[in-house]
Amino acid sequence: MKPKNKDTRYYIDLDLKNMRIIKWDYDQRQGLAQTLSDPFHQRIFITKGQYNKIAGEGSESNK
Repeated sequence: MKPKNKDTRYYIDLDLKNMRIIKWDYDQRQGLAQTLSDPFHQRIFITKGQYNKIAGEGSESNK
């Protein structure tokens, strides 16, 4: 499991051409790529709470 601390950044990768979410994940800010390989892919940073809602962490169904 990856560490979660003050350097953790949560994000969603989008494919703007097909209007789809590629993935959502988190990683340490030092390890994140600044640019994605495909020009139609965009990374949007989100809060921990937004990430937890998307990933289903902390919801009643997962407890």
